[in-house]
Amino acid sequence: MAMTEGRLAGVAAAPGVARGAWVHVRRRELPTGGRVAPGAAEAEEARLRDAANRAADDLMALSERVGAEGHEDEAAIFMAHAALAWDPALIDAAAARIRDESEDGVAAIQAAGAGVAAMLAALDDEILSARGADVVDVADRIARLLAGLPVEESLLPAPAVVVAEDLSPSLTATLPREHMLGIVLEAGSPTAHAAILARAYGIPAVVGARGILAALAAAGSRAELALDGTTGEVIVAPGAGAIADFDARAARFADSRSHDLAEASLPAVTRDGVEVTLLANIGTPGEAAPARALGARGVGLFRTEFLFLERTTPPSEDEQAAAYREAVEAFGGDPVTIRLLDIGGDKPIPYLPMPAEDNPFLGVRALRLAWDRPEIFVTQLRACYRAAVAGPVKVMAPMVADGGDASLLLELAARARDGLAADGVAFGAVDLGVMLEIPSAILSSDSWFGDVRFASLGTNDLTQYALAVDRGNPALERYRDAMHPAVLRLIAMSAESAARAGISLSVCGEMGGDPAAALALVGLGVRQLSMGAASLPAVRRAIRSADAGELRALAQTALGDRSAADARARFTALLPSA
Repeated sequence: MAMTEGRLAGVAAAPGVARGAWVHVRRRELPTGGRVAPGAAEAEEARLRDAANRAADDLMALSERVGAEGHEDEAAIFMAHAALAWDPALIDAAAARIRDESEDGVAAIQAAGAGVAAMLAALDDEILSARGADVVDVADRIARLLAGLPVEESLLPAPAVVVAEDLSPSLTATLPREHMLGIVLEAGSPTAHAAILARAYGIPAVVGARGILAALAAAGSRAELALDGTTGEVIVAPGAGAIADFDARAARFADSRSHDLAEASLPAVTRDGVEVTLLANIGTPGEAAPARALGARGVGLFRTEFLFLERTTPPSEDEQAAAYREAVEAFGGDPVTIRLLDIGGDKPIPYLPMPAEDNPFLGVRALRLAWDRPEIFVTQLRACYRAAVAGPVKVMAPMVADGGDASLLLELAARARDGLAADGVAFGAVDLGVMLEIPSAILSSDSWFGDVRFASLGTNDLTQYALAVDRGNPALERYRDAMHPAVLRLIAMSAESAARAGISLSVCGEMGGDPAAALALVGLGVRQLSMGAASLPAVRRAIRSADAGELRALAQTALGDRSAADARARFTALLPSA
């Protein structure tokens, strides 16, 4: 009997197309509801702490193994997991449950991990919410050691698409990669570490495919599974037509990757000779080499939060300097723009306690922290100046509202330079600039742009602040388009002010990686665009197919449009066919 084809829509998490048999990956269940006898709590707590230490040792060994395979950034995930296994906040919470609730170690560490994960899940930050899975993963590892169950099991004996409710980072890393055709998860997030690892390993992945487990159970173990990690499409028991379609997609994907690499050396120049510099947004040093391979001419946004999150102590100056220098060296003379720490009440970290705020996006965050806690930023700036010995470095401050904030940046930088000189530490020249995310910074820019060397438009937050749109509220999706004429006017004002001051202007928000929006930005006078590496080929093709004179005329017209949709349509019509 022919199987019935079923289609599900998930969330694209790692590009690529796969088709084949499937395996539901799941570990043996842990025992639940265990109790400790009266008087045995102290011994059980000692067992818990021993298991935590063994888990940390195992995770450090896993980190070394992943790093030896050439995935240094991914290795850092498991080094952070090792730190979690030693984290007093987690282990002490579990120990308290052993003492106060008479739970055994297995139950206590699972409950403590679930509590921390629930707290993270409640945060209005997609990346930090996704880190809850990491805490659960570490707690699960400790619990398995306590229960005497294997931590790493042989769950994928032959090539197949891996299917699960969710995948822990450590399980994703330890499954045999040569057998992983693809990954489809019922839950999960594109920002979770399982998705990050899938992208690093080149494994197609779709997350948030609600109903996939039930659909496969109904179809049976002999049904094939097809997925497109670029679109988020999943097909259970694909028919002949779907098989032909997905096989063709796989061939096109392979061709497009080769084509993208072949075109990487081409300049982004319009038909009438206007050159645009394409830069990369990166979150770790390891992302520099792939971005350079796709033609990035430097880094327009190096997010540094990865160094500060998921740890119990702040990163040292030496640790920061090494990470920044790694990215600078990878770009071999092209500039790397480092964004100073951008955290607030929505991104709590243990060693930097901050009071909760009703609206952290309008609160004390990013550079605003420096008024009371300057040492964090002085240390980071010292590391940036040290990295500049290896090549050109630019540093920009986020959440700048006016010239007073710009002056604060200059004062912090002077302290960093003076301190390095006094300590006899070598340092290089650094260009200082600001992010333009707050409308007030743009509206007042003529009075202070001459104090800095460059500015970069953070269009995600600029749109949020200009249109009063909460970035995390899906009900406001129709407003969340940076092509809104009001945002375009702010960008035009920024370009005009930067030209008057003689400083460079770039865009590092998602707008820069949107081909239609990129054409609008070129029309408004922006000549540097920074984006995720995967967006570089499409934006390059769009620019090379366009005429800058036509883009200028269209941009001026778009300033008077009634909606983002109207403005976007003007530039979408100019995009080259795929």
